[in-house]
Amino acid sequence: MESDAGLVERVQRNACLEHDLPIIPGTWLAMILASSTLLVCGLLFKTGIGIRTDSLTFAGLFLAMLALGTLYRYTQRQATPGAARLRDFSEYALLFMAISLLGVVSSYPVAAFTAGFVDEALIRGDDLMRFDWIRWYTFVVDQPILRVSGAIAYSTIFLSPAVLLGYMAWHAERGAARQFLLTFWLAAVLTLLLFPLFPAKGPLAVMWSGAIPYMPTTALYQSEVIPELRAALFSHIELDALGGLVCAPSFHTVCGVLYIAAAWPFLALRWPLTIMNGAMLLSTPVEGNHYLTDMVLGVLVALAAIMLVRGLMRLLVRMPGRRRIGPQPQMI
Repeated sequence: MESDAGLVERVQRNACLEHDLPIIPGTWLAMILASSTLLVCGLLFKTGIGIRTDSLTFAGLFLAMLALGTLYRYTQRQATPGAARLRDFSEYALLFMAISLLGVVSSYPVAAFTAGFVDEALIRGDDLMRFDWIRWYTFVVDQPILRVSGAIAYSTIFLSPAVLLGYMAWHAERGAARQFLLTFWLAAVLTLLLFPLFPAKGPLAVMWSGAIPYMPTTALYQSEVIPELRAALFSHIELDALGGLVCAPSFHTVCGVLYIAAAWPFLALRWPLTIMNGAMLLSTPVEGNHYLTDMVLGVLVALAAIMLVRGLMRLLVRMPGRRRIGPQPQMI
């Protein structure tokens, strides 16, 4: 096992090298977050949708983000490896939480601008791939262990980034962490841009008839809330009752691909996170109420975001005054 002295030496060495790595400037991420916040506020104002601030969830999120921001400011003045780890993790966690919150909140006003539903087209896509959603759903419903394990696997969407960002903070992988965060933000933007082209009720609402034997995690949220948003009958977002509105592209699929790609360069994370997110992807058709076509679109969105950010990283390497060193872990 590596000694404490060895850990300190390795963290300090990585911290020294990080200035030579193609690291995305923190000011870029701050500007992206600020502009995204302004845009989301504008969308909420335009649609007349507010956010309820009198819930425990809102208070918890506010306090958590305030604590992370305070920790980041405090550890900036410290010069120890431990403080550097806390500083980096608080930065990464705060950015990830902010991007995630902005993404899910913005899906509500975006949904208000949609029209119609494209479930029939998505079903045709499934037919071309010979995927029978009803058969898959029935198979899962008939196996209690699959229902329980599927619900658990689907909920790990926030566990993987915690592990990823914690590992990157511990090992001073700032370049890889910021690359992942930018890719995550870009993938969320691409998903929201495509969402108005593919509004859907979901297979459970469209394809299933009769009593529902098992209500998945996302329930019938798309088919119930999107019409209310279009009719301006939905006034406030409750953070303790957030539901997924984006059927296609599947953002759970987007995240699963991004997490696996980000973990792949690190041997300690590669297989644990691949298995975890593989299970999450398997649970997505039922627990996320998704067509397989939604998931294919999600894969394409994730790959597009990865490739675009990788292109940006190559430009950063070529920037004047930045010399190249050994290979840096890539997102894929």
